[in-house]
Amino acid sequence: MPVFKSRIKLALTQRKEQGLNRSMNVVFAGNQSILEHEGKRYINFSSNDYLGLANDQALVRAWQQGLSVYGSGSGASPMVTGFSAAHSNLEAALTEWLGYERAILFGSGFSANQALLFTLLEKSDVLIQDRLNHASLMEAGALSSAKMKRFKHNDIEHLKSLINREDNHLVVTEGVFSMDGDCSPLKDIEAITRANHAWLAVDDAHGIGVLGESGGGSCELSQVKPELLVITFGKAFGMSGAAILCDQATGDYLTQFAKHHVYSTAMPPAQAYALTHAVSIVQEQSWRREKLAELSEVYRDSLKDLDGFVETQTSIKPFVLGGSELALRVASDCRQNGIWVTAIRPPTVPKGTSRLRITLTANQTNEHVKTLSMALKQALGAQ
Repeated sequence: MPVFKSRIKLALTQRKEQGLNRSMNVVFAGNQSILEHEGKRYINFSSNDYLGLANDQALVRAWQQGLSVYGSGSGASPMVTGFSAAHSNLEAALTEWLGYERAILFGSGFSANQALLFTLLEKSDVLIQDRLNHASLMEAGALSSAKMKRFKHNDIEHLKSLINREDNHLVVTEGVFSMDGDCSPLKDIEAITRANHAWLAVDDAHGIGVLGESGGGSCELSQVKPELLVITFGKAFGMSGAAILCDQATGDYLTQFAKHHVYSTAMPPAQAYALTHAVSIVQEQSWRREKLAELSEVYRDSLKDLDGFVETQTSIKPFVLGGSELALRVASDCRQNGIWVTAIRPPTVPKGTSRLRITLTANQTNEHVKTLSMALKQALGAQ
């Protein structure tokens, strides 16, 4: 048997034997509060559409208008003919809102993170990352020419022990961690980086739009301004894509040398047009964040006495169950009661911390959350 076939077969067999096999489900309206799967309807608690914009009709109309003006695709990379007035307007809206000189657009948060580390880091640099940073950051760090160190999750003292004034450091953390829903101590991390003449990069994929008075995210909430801010449009903005916010010189550097930017087809201008409208919606419709706060209170009051409940100030509500089999069973029992939740298992989370990753979105209702609570209690009572 050819080596590739045997390698693939072995890896798939081992994954199944470990009970960690993943599968995709064909769903309808997965970006709404009620989704359909195989003819059944479920209350959706697995979407990252935190502000409920993915099916917002005003945003849909904006994308349709963008299509009528710009057509479907960009046709080329940004450095050729793929950069339009729609892209320029989106960049301007982001820089004005978030207080940076430049915004560099990417097709996804994964590519933005990879581009950032691959382009910025050299062999003489030291990269220090939170141990729970996203896979895109960890992979880019491991494959970059820089020396990479990892500090214990949100552990300020451990970070201090790894950094010094002599080396050229880049410290990278997430604003909100996707599997735990907790926030990075950005104020303390910024103080450490400044004291050691280091740069700070924050990936705020799960904080932007959700946190802060204007939805400016983790940095607005913590009143910090990192040298580099990565935001994504696939969560609270209800669409897709990403941007790196930075100063003018760093932006110029990325547009010259970031291969993920230079050699990738630009996002469709109609998408950039709609995203500019999404930026306005996020800032102006604060009721969406207020609704999330209300739902969080209902969730806490309903489930705080159950083992596995974790308090967070974000829309991500991990319910930690421990074993993979238990997490799968509870998720299955919840679906039997019309609740769509997803079991998260290793290697996505550490062994022994399998969980339900429950997410709240602004298009849910208090009754939806109470129904989730009843289903979860019933599933756990059946142990």
